Amino acid sequence: MAETDMKLVVVGAAGRMGQTLIRTIHAIEGARVYAAVEREGSPFVGKDAGELAGLGPIGVPVTSAPLEAFVHAEGVLDFTAPAATVEFAGLAAQARIVHVIGTTGCSAEDDEKIKAAARHARVVKSGNMSLGVNLLGVLSERAARALGPEDWDIEVLEMHHRHKVDAPSGTALLLGEAAARGRGIALADHSVRVRDGHTGARPRGSIGFATLRGGSVIGEHAVMIAGEGEMVTLSHSATDRSIFARGAVRAALWARDRKPGLYSMLDVLGLN
Repeated sequence: MAETDMKLVVVGAAGRMGQTLIRTIHAIEGARVYAAVEREGSPFVGKDAGELAGLGPIGVPVTSAPLEAFVHAEGVLDFTAPAATVEFAGLAAQARIVHVIGTTGCSAEDDEKIKAAARHARVVKSGNMSLGVNLLGVLSERAARALGPEDWDIEVLEMHHRHKVDAPSGTALLLGEAAARGRGIALADHSVRVRDGHTGARPRGSIGFATLRGGSVIGEHAVMIAGEGEMVTLSHSATDRSIFARGAVRAALWARDRKPGLYSMLDVLGLN
């Protein structure tokens, strides 16, 4: 462990992604688990974060005091829930540290609060932290621009495990936003989230979403652009949560020396 290693805090440390983040940070050169945070009253508070993640002891006890953890850290990795993420954004701004946000399901109001926090923190927020998905977004934008709404319809299909609580997924929305940019439209004005009953013909230029849930699926996404007699499908399969964790650590290391502001994974990967 080097003195120059970036000191990172994992919030939601006992969750699936929290444990994956702890293991990933531990394995990546240039970063270390400085603190691990769980909610007040969690049975995991006081336990060693390494043991929680299956690594064995690493000398980092889980705490329920995030601000104390943030003050002497350099960054926080956050795949929690919108309300918690907004709270952590305020604390990260106070501490003037990097805040990497992989939380999905944030409302417009939540996003405004995170944007305000980015005046003091270096915030990297993305619906998906993987290189493959962000490349898929770039390809989807280009395909949507090339294949116009007069003859081509766009549908975004996603499937996740049975425990996921928000829909469409943050990744599906990331892909929908990319397609909308390619078309020069606002996704909010052209998004179709639900179809049921007698819906009538498909509105021209709309971007549809289909959501599937079941089993232990980590993440399946496809952008389907359907024309008369042909269809282009761009897809991505996630088979291991560590792809998101590795992306989050990469984002933190990238943001370490940046100015305060709100960034995306496209910035981190140089795809913007």
